[in-house]
Amino acid sequence: MAPSKPRGRPRSFDRSAALERAVRLFWEHGYDATSISDLTRAMGIGAPSLYAAFGDKKTLFEEAVESYVQRYGGFMPRALEEEPTARRAIDRTLREAAAEYTTPGRPPGCMVITGPGFSAETSEEIAAMMRAKRGWNAVAFERRIRADVEAGVLPADTDARGLARFSAVVMQGMSQQARDGATREQLEKVAEAAMRAWPA
Repeated sequence: MAPSKPRGRPRSFDRSAALERAVRLFWEHGYDATSISDLTRAMGIGAPSLYAAFGDKKTLFEEAVESYVQRYGGFMPRALEEEPTARRAIDRTLREAAAEYTTPGRPPGCMVITGPGFSAETSEEIAAMMRAKRGWNAVAFERRIRADVEAGVLPADTDARGLARFSAVVMQGMSQQARDGATREQLEKVAEAAMRAWPA
């Protein structure tokens, strides 16, 4: 008996390349302003292929966000892991953010922090996911700062939560400034000024 043929036609497109094009589209225009027809046109596939490979728009967006974080957002966790102190880790994070947010050939800013296009029509599930991802920055900064306070690297009266939120807000502002046209050099000066607010 001859083996049965697999159901359906094999995909005739590069899934990872199509996903990257979806990332760029969501990054530039946001969730609400990006339609299925925009996605199929940018990804070079038909709607049936999009639904078969990625699910609906919300599922595709969730995968695009994860792909963005892994491909473009890794500079922050690397700095927090590799640098010996919280001060040096966050200094490096902000300086690398200045470079990442203004890299030529990409949409400016951070897709997670200031990706445009969220409105009252955005599903609460999507909005909550993005809030959680933005909130992770302050949580990660606070954890690293508290470790230095406990180790005596930072003064015992350091407001770890306040300093972490301040650093996260600076990072968010840098992303918005990049979207508004700020250059890498201008954002590096913002990072330098922010670090002067840290305790000695």
